Amino acid sequence: MILLAKSRSLRNRRRRKRKRKMKVALITLLFISAFCYSSYEYLAGKNQAKGQSSNVAVAEESPPVEDTNKKYEVEFKGKDNLDDQINVLLLGSDQRGDEQARTDTIMIAQYAPNKQSVKLASLMRDTYINIPGYGYNKINAAFYFGGPELMRQTISENFGIELEYYAIVDFEGFTQTVDTIAPDGLEVNVEKDMNYQDGAGTIDIDLDEGTQKLDGEELLGYARFRHDANGDFGRVERQQKVLRLLKDELMSFSGVLKAPRLIGTIQPYIQTNIGSGKVLELGKDLLINPVKDMQTMSIPTTDNVWNERKDYPIGLVLNHDESKTKADLQTFFEIDHEDE
Repeated sequence: MILLAKSRSLRNRRRRKRKRKMKVALITLLFISAFCYSSYEYLAGKNQAKGQSSNVAVAEESPPVEDTNKKYEVEFKGKDNLDDQINVLLLGSDQRGDEQARTDTIMIAQYAPNKQSVKLASLMRDTYINIPGYGYNKINAAFYFGGPELMRQTISENFGIELEYYAIVDFEGFTQTVDTIAPDGLEVNVEKDMNYQDGAGTIDIDLDEGTQKLDGEELLGYARFRHDANGDFGRVERQQKVLRLLKDELMSFSGVLKAPRLIGTIQPYIQTNIGSGKVLELGKDLLINPVKDMQTMSIPTTDNVWNERKDYPIGLVLNHDESKTKADLQTFFEIDHEDE
């Protein structure tokens, strides 16, 4: 009887050992498959970007673009304070040919994985503000004068918001992002007919009112349109609306599967100091703690703004009570005023 019991116990141990080996083998196989899939999709996205945009070819043959990104990285003094959230300066660049880059989209994005939330504050490009070393001007002039570092300094000194990273995306990168995440288009309710062409032929917006699916180029036109009574205020609202739609699409199951291809696709169009290690960390956080809440605001607020014309070359600006604007932003980002 004793020998029989020992034999049965030995068989059970061997059976459990085989099960453990099978589990380890299965997990290893899944990990390898996920790695291979992600690598394939990333490279496919990179090749897709190269094949679909002539601008990429030009960019790769033009060392000054890469040199500019390296220059921005060296100059940028934002530091990760290693807390439980990340503050990023988001800039939309409208560079045309060899002229100095401009930005007509300026946002502060804050992601808090533990709270599963994102806060997004849009800064109107014509906001009249004191730019360190240059005096008062429209806030987008800070990028023209000194790139993302001067923009960081401007935001820090005027609003008390400390930015740790920056990301500059050109308009071609935006269209590629949309077409990768939503190849059949993104469903949008266009609130009015939108028609506009600029004199240079670089902007051609022609959208009809109603719910419809827009591809990347059409969605870019929707987000950029400002030729109505609402002007930049309407444009900022649409930009935030579009980012909400993109967030929802990216957080879906199909969106998660497209993430590796998306990273490969937009890489040629984005300049950032967010390293690959930080990207992986953020990707892990987004998978474990997907964004459930996205809060938005824009400054100056509608109850604290007026048009004012300044001497040439500044022109028409959005003036405001600077102390109220600072307080509004700090309240939005839950900054303790006593810590300033």
